[in-house]
Amino acid sequence: MAFFLVQGNCSKLALSNNPAYRENFLSDAKPFAPNGAFMYIPSQFNEPRAEVLHALIAEHPFGTLFSHGKSGMDANHLPFELNADEKTHGVLKAHVARANPLWQELSHSDEVLVVFRAGDAYISPSWYPSKHEFHKQVPTWNYRVVHAHGRITIHDDERYVRGLVARLTRVHEASQPSPWKMTDSASDYIDAMLKAIVGIEIEITQLVGKIKLGQNKDARDIHGAGAALNEQGEHAIGDAMLACAATKAQ
Repeated sequence: MAFFLVQGNCSKLALSNNPAYRENFLSDAKPFAPNGAFMYIPSQFNEPRAEVLHALIAEHPFGTLFSHGKSGMDANHLPFELNADEKTHGVLKAHVARANPLWQELSHSDEVLVVFRAGDAYISPSWYPSKHEFHKQVPTWNYRVVHAHGRITIHDDERYVRGLVARLTRVHEASQPSPWKMTDSASDYIDAMLKAIVGIEIEITQLVGKIKLGQNKDARDIHGAGAALNEQGEHAIGDAMLACAATKAQ
């Protein structure tokens, strides 16, 4: 799926010989600003397709929830469950400690933002072959990120959190040789743990994606930087850049 994501974003570059496409999508002078969202996105880094952004969230479900409650701005770092087929843009579900003031600070349908980071890496200009020919490259940082804007609902409900925790456990234990199950612990212990958490649900109202892999460079430079990242063990962005370079070279 990771390669599909990258190639999907870089497939725009295959159309770059079209003057109208170049004017509309390959100009840094025309950043993408979707419906008042505040993330700056040069057009060539914009990824608008919901299925691609949903896949990135599913692969990188640990997000940062930004909110503005009675005491001001707050940020919480949480593992999320994505239900992509619910509502128009999908629904995110998570839980917080009962001692966390978040769930009492916010009201039903308050607006929140969840940010999912899907890898990032420093890019040295020395990795671009063209740098050694023309000496016109500078350092940068490449990354993939999804912003999920939405409205929150609080679920202080044992049945809700029990189901959520069971599903999260099944997903994240699936790769283990002997997956842990809730029934592996004493029922009274699990009951006590569930009473200590509160569920949250966020109906996504807008998805904004930015995939920055050097699409403004030529395929040779993208490949050079991607290969250098892989040599350093930075395979998430390295592999993504190599796939992007291959797509652009077509």
